[in-house]
Amino acid sequence: MPARTGKEYIAGLRDRPREVWIEGERVKDVTTHPGLRNGVKAVAALYDMQHDPGLREEMTFASPSTGDPVGLSFQIPRTAEDLVRKREMMSHWAWASCGMMGRSPDFMNSIFTAWAGSADYFAQDRPEFKQNVVDYHEFLRENDVTLTHALVNLQRSRTPAAADNLTGDVALTAVKQTDAGLVVRGSRVLATLGPISDEIAIYPVASHRLADDDWKHSFSFSIPCDTPGVKFLCRQSLDEGRSHFDHPLGSRFEEMDTVVFFDDVLVPWERVFLLGNVELCNNYGTGTQSNAHTGYQEQVAEIITYRDMLRACVRAAEADARPNQWGMMCPAMGPIQAGRALFGRTLYPAHDRDHPVAGHEQPDGAAGRGGLRRRHRAGGQPLPGHRLDQRLGPRQAVPPGLGRVVQLVQRAAGAVRADVWRQPVRNAMMLFNNYDKEPFRQKVQEFLALEN
Repeated sequence: MPARTGKEYIAGLRDRPREVWIEGERVKDVTTHPGLRNGVKAVAALYDMQHDPGLREEMTFASPSTGDPVGLSFQIPRTAEDLVRKREMMSHWAWASCGMMGRSPDFMNSIFTAWAGSADYFAQDRPEFKQNVVDYHEFLRENDVTLTHALVNLQRSRTPAAADNLTGDVALTAVKQTDAGLVVRGSRVLATLGPISDEIAIYPVASHRLADDDWKHSFSFSIPCDTPGVKFLCRQSLDEGRSHFDHPLGSRFEEMDTVVFFDDVLVPWERVFLLGNVELCNNYGTGTQSNAHTGYQEQVAEIITYRDMLRACVRAAEADARPNQWGMMCPAMGPIQAGRALFGRTLYPAHDRDHPVAGHEQPDGAAGRGGLRRRHRAGGQPLPGHRLDQRLGPRQAVPPGLGRVVQLVQRAAGAVRADVWRQPVRNAMMLFNNYDKEPFRQKVQEFLALEN
């Protein structure tokens, strides 16, 4: 099956209903539910871009299996040029939402592509797991599957520790092995895009390390979202049924976050990638390099500076790319991790009221400009019978089109305030822990040796 269309994506969701709950209601059809349907449309639009005559060559490549055009995010990079081409493809999808869809399908595609390119890593657990990863990557590529993931276990205790405090009655736990597969029970967060994905991947994350004796929680697998026993519990939808004018982001890009419950779910052996090996589970990101594949003028100038610094990190990661031990070309991790830390702490600091993005309660977003121009829910038009621009004074009058821009800025900043861009501290910790500090230690030792 070649790269699919938006219509085919929507049909796939309808053909395989999954158990989804939102505000106490079981969702009958995720493609039509008011809190989810616009997110479905947004993802479908991304798939349609693969068939745009002006973008097809930049969005797809020839399948190694069939020769059909398939999504470029599934290509295992072998050269620095491959990395650049993938980045350009991903940029097309990112610009389609102005960067507001954090879990567009290329995100998970790139992770499993990196795993397939480094499949020998999984053979260190069991030889058959390597083939499982390779086969699953081919399945994803040839069927253009939409994936979600859930990385973090729920915990009864949040006491700070080097590893998460996991208990078998809450955390997702391997409870039994049968001839048919692995049986798991428990819960995971945070499956963004979960209700509107085809499959869900479960694997550990470096920022939530497993303890040495957590072998029952050490595994990696992927299964269809409609697998019996899998349940998605949604948060309140950010799509409130309002117009694009009032809610320019929530009315378009509701990806939905969910807690996922697994009630004695059977995972077929061919879908298991790691099992019981704490060390491999804790280090898979580094081992496979999958973590690498991811006054107005003054304020605007500051945003431009941050943006160009991030671009520099991307270019540096591409320029310093090196093959890993299995021959897959990987971006340099240092610039990628530096960019992630920079993004969380400088571009979107959640509580800095004076920041050009997060400090959205500034005069340029005041109620006089944004609030009075809102459109009512039913007709999507300004308040009937009133010419607000004539009634407001020159300081309050809003030029045509500016109201839409103000609403977008306020909603974007509001998303930041709601902690959409998560865990800058953990990103900083990962940067510190994974950065190669040995050359600098050596310099210090050499300096101290000179004193003697």
